Amino acid sequence: MTLNHPQLESVDAVLAELGRHDYLADRGLATSIFLAAHLQRPLLLEGEAGVGKTEVAKVISAATGADLIRLQCYEGIDSSQALYEWNYTRQLLHLRTAEATGEATSVDSEELEDELFTDRYLIRRPLLSAIDHDDAVPPVLLIDEVDRADDEFEAFLLEALSDYSVTVPELGTFRADRPPLVIITSNRTRDVHDALKRRALYHWVEHPDFEREVAIINAKAPSVSADLARQVASATAQFREMGMYKPPGIAETLDWANALHLLSEQKLTEEVVDATLGTLLKYREDQERARRAGLESVIEIALGA
Repeated sequence: MTLNHPQLESVDAVLAELGRHDYLADRGLATSIFLAAHLQRPLLLEGEAGVGKTEVAKVISAATGADLIRLQCYEGIDSSQALYEWNYTRQLLHLRTAEATGEATSVDSEELEDELFTDRYLIRRPLLSAIDHDDAVPPVLLIDEVDRADDEFEAFLLEALSDYSVTVPELGTFRADRPPLVIITSNRTRDVHDALKRRALYHWVEHPDFEREVAIINAKAPSVSADLARQVASATAQFREMGMYKPPGIAETLDWANALHLLSEQKLTEEVVDATLGTLLKYREDQERARRAGLESVIEIALGA
């Protein structure tokens, strides 16, 4: 089997490429990416919102030079939004032009209909674009938040990804000579069906541990001092342990660190944490829970980090 993305030739190479683009993955995630690339299987990433699942696809795209094609799932999405649709406006213009020039009377109706259903009028949506590509490097197909879609759409995806082929009745079957690297994400608002999990490789993405989160802040927010980065990472980890409705993700951690730097703060104080809590915790109930638990004790532990 030919590797479509030579930059991902080993687990260590995956770790190095992700790190080169400031994505500090653990070895488990790097191994899953390596296996997905070599086995040409979709990779299903589950985890809480904000742990960096979507970013994986973006970084792989940047590291390999592949196009990133994103299919954002949502309630009510159907196959036409994912696959293809016909450009009815252009088809209608073609008919009117044929009538105006007299072409409509010079050809039979079947021939005129055939002219309407050609590649010229086909609008490729993400799934067809990823399968029917002519790029030297196969694209990265990100199917984001699949748990927001319904069961029927999930079954459709399973069928399309089983052999990386799509049939357009008017044009025939499109098959991927070199399948895209497929990353599927889920925030687990509902369980993804076992059939899709069997088809894909699986990895649960955890919040980073303390040292890795410090390293992420240092990489993504280099203007933040090393001491402040450790304090922010420590405080964030403590807030996550409080049973928040929406535990802060990595993006919120970076927002908080950058906000503190912008305010010229060099260390956490109860006053500044209380004033900036909205950059980290995005629900009023979570902010109140943090205040009830005691910001002072959180800060005390963070200052010793």
